[in-house]
Amino acid sequence: MQIEDGWLENTKRVVSPNSDARPDARPDARPDARPGTGPSLIVVHCISLPAGHFGNDYVEQLFTNCLDCDEHGDFDDIRELRVSSHLFIRRNGLVVQFVPFDRRAWHAGESSFKGRSRCNDFSIGVELEGVDSGEFTDRQYETLTGVCQLLMANYSIPADHIVGHSDIAPGRKTDPGPGFNWQRLRLSVNA
Repeated sequence: MQIEDGWLENTKRVVSPNSDARPDARPDARPDARPGTGPSLIVVHCISLPAGHFGNDYVEQLFTNCLDCDEHGDFDDIRELRVSSHLFIRRNGLVVQFVPFDRRAWHAGESSFKGRSRCNDFSIGVELEGVDSGEFTDRQYETLTGVCQLLMANYSIPADHIVGHSDIAPGRKTDPGPGFNWQRLRLSVNA
């Protein structure tokens, strides 16, 4: 896997309109860095639509504002939602990319990391197909590990800057949930 122009090579691309320019360079970036040169945080989420249903295209439709909310009663609450993520890792480990890494995806909402708010400004959002009350597949962990290692190398993101949505929005978000094996991810990205 490699990154070219902010996109993972050889990965399905479904461009989301729900993104915009990153507002500033990271505060810890080199002094000669251009504004918006790169993220410094990876946020792990989970999503499935409807909750607990896997292998359909509803998440892609949500992130591209094409979801027919009349198709399922669970979609009423997200009718007006305009969100995206950089990546979506399906249960079988396949990756869909919606937003290039040099742009801001709309995944974190009201959030804070180490005293810095607005995590969308400086993070990469990675959605795992799943529910926060469930577990994730070996293929998802393998893919997530490879993606994290690549992002860490390309953007100088330290391993302790890989967090869950629940870490940056405590009390508001619970994903990726108690079934997510943080020890497994931390050991594998540092291997």
